Amino acid sequence: MSGRWAALRDLLSAPATVTAPHDLTAWTRGWAALSAEQDDPVALALHGGFAADRVGWAFAAGYQAALRRLLANFGLAPDHGARLALCATEEGGNRPRDIATTLRADGDGWRLDGAKSWITLGPVCDELLVVARLAREDDRPALKVARVPAGADGVRLQDKPPLAFVPEIPHTAATFEAVAVPGDALLDGDGYDTVVKPFRTVEDTFIALAVQSWLLREARARGWPADFAEALTASLVTLATLSDRPADDPITHLALAGALARTQSLYQQADGLWDGETDAAADRWRRDRPLFQVAGKARALRAQRAWERL
Repeated sequence: MSGRWAALRDLLSAPATVTAPHDLTAWTRGWAALSAEQDDPVALALHGGFAADRVGWAFAAGYQAALRRLLANFGLAPDHGARLALCATEEGGNRPRDIATTLRADGDGWRLDGAKSWITLGPVCDELLVVARLAREDDRPALKVARVPAGADGVRLQDKPPLAFVPEIPHTAATFEAVAVPGDALLDGDGYDTVVKPFRTVEDTFIALAVQSWLLREARARGWPADFAEALTASLVTLATLSDRPADDPITHLALAGALARTQSLYQQADGLWDGETDAAADRWRRDRPLFQVAGKARALRAQRAWERL
């Protein structure tokens, strides 16, 4: 039985209890242990969600698993326990024309200069995947993604205020001043086409996997109706299968649109089930509910463009 299906079997058969509250230190320690045991990103998302005590830590597990799935496209596997962050967004946005951070040739390597405005889990990340443009004469931006240790000379992180929802997840801004980047630290291909665009699809898939895994454990621990757990299981199987499809395929985008629509329906059902609960976890669910509406317009546009491509 492959790692992901064994993980799903665990979700359905292992003892399920309402877990004790976690903090950032506990989550990082748990992630290090989990990623040392699991290689399959889907299994990481499932186990990471199951071990979470709230949406925030499930989100963190899904985000990390998504980045590992993305790097697998390049034949790369981060060190066990390593925490990653994609650094794309700048003050103007994250489209190619918005990227002002630059990579300039320096001997056999590069020098990185610029700033990023929003880095998820920045304070606890070991490696940053930084989107930057190559310094060149023509007007068309040539974007690359550089793998940069978070503690490298010239990297400076600045904490951002917590969000109103999932406030446990820290974010930072960053500046890069003449950061030395080895010549082999750039990912192959165009950084926008091979990383930024596909990651939107991969991230949606893996965060949904992890959050629904957490919700399945809560459903089992709290004795919620079996048909709700069965619907979550069907959704998890769908998402796990979609995770293997090309992230730039319009069929993938349409299937994911349908899977995420079912996800929203499951969250609406969960609202009614959480209404019967009065503990801190129920309060956190209501607080964190707006997370699931973030980037809704972008997802709708992705599906629209998929129909147009077909």
